[in-house]
Amino acid sequence: MVKVDGYEVSEGLYYTKDFEWVKVEGDKVRVGITDYAQKQLREIVYAELPSPGTTTKQNEPYGTVESVKAVSDLVAPISGTIEEVNAEVQSKPETLNEDPFGKGWLLIVKPSNLQAELANIMDFDKAVEWHKSLAK
Repeated sequence: MVKVDGYEVSEGLYYTKDFEWVKVEGDKVRVGITDYAQKQLREIVYAELPSPGTTTKQNEPYGTVESVKAVSDLVAPISGTIEEVNAEVQSKPETLNEDPFGKGWLLIVKPSNLQAELANIMDFDKAVEWHKSLAK
């Protein structure tokens, strides 16, 4: 875990410029929002997530998070089939603010083209540099 201008960037993850992270877990990926995203949104009050069995397409919206400040689209970092949705985030959306890299995960996806799509998003080192550019 590295802090860049007060925002945590967790090692071992991939990141998108839509402020989501991806953790590869065998033949599946776990998806969530970044520390930067939850701090920018401030108090998250609602999360609208798709149902298991739904498919995602990289760079296309799949749900929303709502804060006291704004409603933001959740944009798929990886294409595939949703296998699991974090019910705790839907019943207690504040979990996204409390633990965005842990209990605040959003989806588990069975990717359809993982290696090719990981090349389209940032690894840890690129994400650290990108977070530094956001601070300017």
